[in-house]
Amino acid sequence: VGNLALLSHIEDDTSGPGAVFTDWCISGSGILADPSASFGPIMFAQYTLHRSTLKLTAQLAPIESIRELEAVLETRSQSEDWAQVARASIDALSRTARFRVESWTPDRAVEYRVRVVIPLATGPMTYEYLGTVAAEPALMDPLKAAVFSCNADHGFPDSEVVQNVTVHNPDMSLFLGDQFYEGSGGFGIQTESIEEAVLDMLHKWYMFGWSYRDLFRHVPAAFIPDDHDVYHGNVWGEGGKLAPTDKGWGAVAQDQGGYKMPVEWVDAVQMAQTSHLPDPFDPTPVEQGLGVYYTRWDYAGVSFAILEDRKFKSAPANVLPAGAQVLNGWIQNPAFDVREYRDLPDASLLGERQMVFLDDWTGDWSGPSYMKVVLSQTNFAAVHTIPEDAMSGEVLPSLPMPQPGNYVLGDKMAVDMDSNGWPQVHRDEVLHLLRACSAFHIAGDQHLATVVRHGIEEFSDAGFSFTGPALNNIWPRRWWPPTSVREAPLDSSRAYTGDFFDGFGNRITVHAAANPRATGLEPSIIRDRVTGYGIVIFDKQDELIRIECWPRHVDPSSGRGQYEGWPVIVDREDGDGRSPVGFLPTVEVYGITDPVVEVRNADGALVYVRRVVGRTFKPPVFAEGTHVVRVGDPEQGRWLERSVNEEERGRGTLVFDFLS
Repeated sequence: VGNLALLSHIEDDTSGPGAVFTDWCISGSGILADPSASFGPIMFAQYTLHRSTLKLTAQLAPIESIRELEAVLETRSQSEDWAQVARASIDALSRTARFRVESWTPDRAVEYRVRVVIPLATGPMTYEYLGTVAAEPALMDPLKAAVFSCNADHGFPDSEVVQNVTVHNPDMSLFLGDQFYEGSGGFGIQTESIEEAVLDMLHKWYMFGWSYRDLFRHVPAAFIPDDHDVYHGNVWGEGGKLAPTDKGWGAVAQDQGGYKMPVEWVDAVQMAQTSHLPDPFDPTPVEQGLGVYYTRWDYAGVSFAILEDRKFKSAPANVLPAGAQVLNGWIQNPAFDVREYRDLPDASLLGERQMVFLDDWTGDWSGPSYMKVVLSQTNFAAVHTIPEDAMSGEVLPSLPMPQPGNYVLGDKMAVDMDSNGWPQVHRDEVLHLLRACSAFHIAGDQHLATVVRHGIEEFSDAGFSFTGPALNNIWPRRWWPPTSVREAPLDSSRAYTGDFFDGFGNRITVHAAANPRATGLEPSIIRDRVTGYGIVIFDKQDELIRIECWPRHVDPSSGRGQYEGWPVIVDREDGDGRSPVGFLPTVEVYGITDPVVEVRNADGALVYVRRVVGRTFKPPVFAEGTHVVRVGDPEQGRWLERSVNEEERGRGTLVFDFLS
């Protein structure tokens, strides 16, 4: 097992080529060649299809210096002929070619190839990368998403992941951050110049593509870069400002907020990972001219809001009192109680711009959209614990792995401001918006797979979040809460489930958690640290969401072997856990199929909005008083509304007739 390489290494700068290899061959009974395993100069490609617009980004080797070189996107027609549909130049830093094709026909699968012609000394050579733009699933067919995050290099080239995920036959792949780490490949990072730093980043990104490109070669994919993708342990972007590194590279820089790397480099990372996403909701750059990518992606009846958790978030050290003694987002003063600082006037979580986007997305069910899903880097709570005497999670990688069946004692709730459990008031504001459209939430980052139902005013009065497991886990977080602080149990066989207040005082109900365990399997750095992936199935017809959590090494073809506590099945309506005080008259709709129903209170504030499967709906309400019910079809722009006073509540029907 191995491979062969030819290398020319020259210590001193020289002009012209340092060596020439030509017409060489190797033979023997032990030599096997697999042309399909070739890598480069077109390394891989990823795409999305959104409202009949195809956006595809091809990642290339550093060949941008070849004069007048362009990449071509071609598709194969039903007559088997290839035809060019787009051309693109190669970006000099990110080494990407970005294609856009409007008026795409989404209801059939289409083969594509990206092609470049490189002038070699022996003549022009054509290189190709082939894939498929999948047929978009029908509106009411289930949509299956594979969920990934946190990819260190322990398991490179990760062939077991590709093999086992392929068994599920997912319709899309979601990579939610930390596609690589600073140490991926064993080379650390380079920062001497932007050019060297980008090449350093690209070798890590190429390793990621080498491992996983077949998981998004034939299906659409979303990528969200997280902190390690931009060479941060933690990042609080503070609107895109520059983080000063004159006093050090690590926590001392990160705690000041902003990005340590030059803005051109950060933009190159974003271009490589996100330029294939649908166009940003508001493309206006932030500080330093740094680009943004937060957007919506409508696919197969599911509307995804893709967020940038980190870019606008405040650095804790800049908004908490100095007495907190913040170090890398952790409070070092044991006497400081962050729960007393729920509302910090200068603190930001998603930022005003993304809140405007979320508000717009919450109310817009065009597409048409049958379910709403938020994708973000991390969870809206701190769902992990650390030893009682620890002041941060830094100790976690060195802790012994518990044996199966053992409950770890002596932990406390983590107060980790890298999570979106902080700032608390803004966390609640986000959850209010998600609850209004009964949205489901998927995140990465935490290295600990969990299913949590959030609470705002009461336990479980908001929606569900699934945080997926790490592909390769460098930070084995755990959830061993003291049972004495559990407010209510959920599953007597799993004491770590139930109602808890997290370290910030946020209400959470834990339904499942995949804690690290001593498995006895090798390599232990992969097997013991609960590595794997998630599968989420959106059943729009029955309005159910099935959440699966699989170890990376388990063959799923038997249907068995998920982590303890999975699968978890939730109803779409579980995205709103408020208890009704009553119901309005039953809504009956004529002339529109699967209408959108919007309920507001008397002063116009949105209570909730849903798309109804069928033509009848019994609207719950959560407060006394008059309500306004608005029913319609956003695709056609047809709407009717009725006001319902207190006396009419629960009586008769509300008829919305679009036929008359």
